[in-house]
Amino acid sequence: MISKTDQPARVRFAPSPTGHTHLGSGRTALYDYLLARQTGGQFILRIEDSDQKRYVEGAEQELMDSLRWLGLEWDEGPDKGGPYGPYRQSERKEIYQQYAWELVERGSAYPCFCSADRLAELRQEQQSRRETGRYDGRCRRIPPAEAAARVADGEPHVIRFKMPHEGSITVNDYVRGEITVENANLDDYILVRSDGLALYHLAAMVDDHLMKISHVIRGSEWLPTFPLHVHILRALGLQEPVFVHLSVFLKPSGKGKMSKRETAALMQDGYSIFIKDLKELGYTPEGVLNWIALMGWSYDDHTEFFTLADLVDKFSLERLNPAPAAINFTKLDHFNGLHIRSLSDEEIARRVQPFFEIAGYATSQDKLLRIAPLIRERMVTLDDAVPMAGFFFKDQVMPAAQELVGKNMTPAESLRAVQRTYHLLAGLRDFSHESAEGPLRELADELGIKAGQLFGILRVAVTGQIVSPPLLESMAILGRDVVLDRLQVAARMLEDNIES
Repeated sequence: MISKTDQPARVRFAPSPTGHTHLGSGRTALYDYLLARQTGGQFILRIEDSDQKRYVEGAEQELMDSLRWLGLEWDEGPDKGGPYGPYRQSERKEIYQQYAWELVERGSAYPCFCSADRLAELRQEQQSRRETGRYDGRCRRIPPAEAAARVADGEPHVIRFKMPHEGSITVNDYVRGEITVENANLDDYILVRSDGLALYHLAAMVDDHLMKISHVIRGSEWLPTFPLHVHILRALGLQEPVFVHLSVFLKPSGKGKMSKRETAALMQDGYSIFIKDLKELGYTPEGVLNWIALMGWSYDDHTEFFTLADLVDKFSLERLNPAPAAINFTKLDHFNGLHIRSLSDEEIARRVQPFFEIAGYATSQDKLLRIAPLIRERMVTLDDAVPMAGFFFKDQVMPAAQELVGKNMTPAESLRAVQRTYHLLAGLRDFSHESAEGPLRELADELGIKAGQLFGILRVAVTGQIVSPPLLESMAILGRDVVLDRLQVAARMLEDNIES
């Protein structure tokens, strides 16, 4: 483990604002955050928006909102500034141009003037020959002086990396170790588009250098171009950061990589791979963080409950696992339930209130505070509180008449039980659950039924539900007047059932 006394890590989370923030981004940001906090370093947010065609309005704000909901606050970023800004790639165009032309001057890159039509024809020819698609190097053979003149004349061009044709390159991934690739298998990748905007390959390497990034934690989708990135760094004579490529997320079935397109089907089951959806579905940031932390990392073979503070203390790059991780939503439910049960009554009341309000209930923190201990053990998500405890905030409940009939009882017997209960409760001095339980059990004996039968009838009458939080405690919170009113309604429904 990297201890707090070691060199502080400077890490960056560098997403592209091209859509909703998903679990993979959340996990990368979490690991960045943990390493920075553990070593007393800095966590930087950098927006990689150089591909303006894929830019989605509002995605950057959603990204920031998602990180803050998870509790992953950054030290430097586009909204905070910092000593190495600007922190949006779209605002750093001139910087990338400078480094791109430095590569050209060093003989490691060149302007390419090939049209889109020519490149399309080249791809078709290669496909017809069943060859790997790659640039054929026509423009790398143009003399540098001629290429410079054509650029000066304003001829449209991109800048490509001049990949060596001989030898190999060995790169080091912290998780996988050394990876050696033959240069002949690599392409002359485009570094700068014809509009002058740099691609990730150049922009990220330059930014990581200028922002003094010590560790690059990113998804394994960058492994195929990892050799190119190191080639660029070495061609510019820049120090290489520690590269850490995380495991791939697989579909819950374990078959195939998880993609954003699957989320519509997941939402039908109450799940999502997007952070904003998980928040709206009633998951807690603590539960989500605990879940994603363990998809690609483990502390030991038995510890599973972690707070964010625990993760800061225990996280280590050494225990990252490169094996693909299947997304297991049952585990998410498990962790979320654990973290809900670890919350105080005050915190549960605060967090469930918005879900009641969305459902149209007028609530109060005082009542929610009394309800919280009754529902905490049964909740998997925060929005479970609404169907579980919505009856506390209804003016009346209208159960189905047949549900008011006790188990192995007739409607007439159930009506008598409700009427006797009404008079018993009306006469109690104290309406607490401690005061009501004994007399109600005695009443069940008098009626010749089991306490469970009586309580089952009362549960439906008072809550409108077959399953509810503890009945007597719920009745105490509702209060005598509400309970008696609901018993009267239940009695009328049973009378109507008998008459019909």
